[in-house]
Amino acid sequence: MVFSSRVRLWLLPNAVLLAALIVWGIARYPHLPGRLPAHIGSGGVDAWTDRSVGSAFGLVFLYLGGTVLLTACAELTLRVTPRAELPDTGAASFATGLAGATLNRPRTRASALRFARSTLLLNSCLGVSMLVGCGVLWRSAPDPQVPGWSFAALVTPMVIGTALMVAAAVSDRRTAA
Repeated sequence: MVFSSRVRLWLLPNAVLLAALIVWGIARYPHLPGRLPAHIGSGGVDAWTDRSVGSAFGLVFLYLGGTVLLTACAELTLRVTPRAELPDTGAASFATGLAGATLNRPRTRASALRFARSTLLLNSCLGVSMLVGCGVLWRSAPDPQVPGWSFAALVTPMVIGTALMVAAAVSDRRTAA
């Protein structure tokens, strides 16, 4: 996928976060205890697993997969023909999919760019959440207690990224075609 220069800059935070997670994980791995948290519930760690590359780097692999998926979504958003550029005659046939369902298209190229950027920004917010999760996972001692602030620190970036995505969608809907 080849992104325009207007979007490449928005990929940079994702690449930096991914590189930081990988470097930090590689540096921490030899010092991790033999058992790592497998699940963290409201009362702290409630399930454990033996240390392995998969258990230690699960969040990194998840973020890598999410980055690939959301980057592809951003690229596809930029490749879709906006509603404003559809021909007037037969526009319904272009905007309607199988079984008469209306396809959700950006109204303009500017809104497509806004969606693509907000998708990549959402992914950056997810990366910040993964940093927090790795901070809990990669502690030196197998402690079942998790700091109370960690849940808020984990969820807040995701909520912010989602809110920005919704704001881009609402902005597109408010703009008259």
